[in-house]
Amino acid sequence: MNLKKIAGFAAAEEIKDGQIIGLGTGSTTHYFIEKIGSRMKEEEMNLMGVPTSYQSFLLAKEWKIHVTTLEEHDVDIAVDGADEIDPDFNLIKGGGAAHTLEKIVDYSANELIIIADNSKMVDQLGKFPVPLEIISESTKPVFSALKDMGADPQIRMAKYKDGPVITDSGNFVVDAAFHTIENPIQLEKDLNSIPGVVENGIFSQMVDKVILGTNEGVKVLK
Repeated sequence: MNLKKIAGFAAAEEIKDGQIIGLGTGSTTHYFIEKIGSRMKEEEMNLMGVPTSYQSFLLAKEWKIHVTTLEEHDVDIAVDGADEIDPDFNLIKGGGAAHTLEKIVDYSANELIIIADNSKMVDQLGKFPVPLEIISESTKPVFSALKDMGADPQIRMAKYKDGPVITDSGNFVVDAAFHTIENPIQLEKDLNSIPGVVENGIFSQMVDKVILGTNEGVKVLK
């Protein structure tokens, strides 16, 4: 059973004709975008999407979803994935290195739905490292600040090219392992106060609904 597909398809059923949708990034949102594209064709829906990465942009084009920007339209509803979700719906995101634009689009949406398989639910954030997008020239002082905060930082290295992962905006990604995060709301603010950090992967106090794919079917948390 494909739990990611179950969650992605269920979220697509939440979308109404005429809406502007924030299109998240990642393997689970891939299924959401696929289902949106098929619904548009079958039901003759008029929808527009604001992509959060080149990945979601190319998927939207493939499924003939009209693409727009935050400059042109407000986002009615954003649908995105997560790497960890705690009981208060605080998230760690950024496994796909797209968390900066994801956060911009997700925070601007009137409603945010997070889709995931149930393995992403955790009692406390921190087992998954917190991704940070950083200006390349700031690597040394950012590492120093992160170590002072108790983190073990590493530059994320690419799998299919030599050297570091480069974001869509041309920056480095640092994965900061905190292991346990007691106060994600405060840590999100503290990380963004480090000079050189463009954005971090903690998303706090913004999720309206979580749709999980489980072996028993779809589970909706509000």
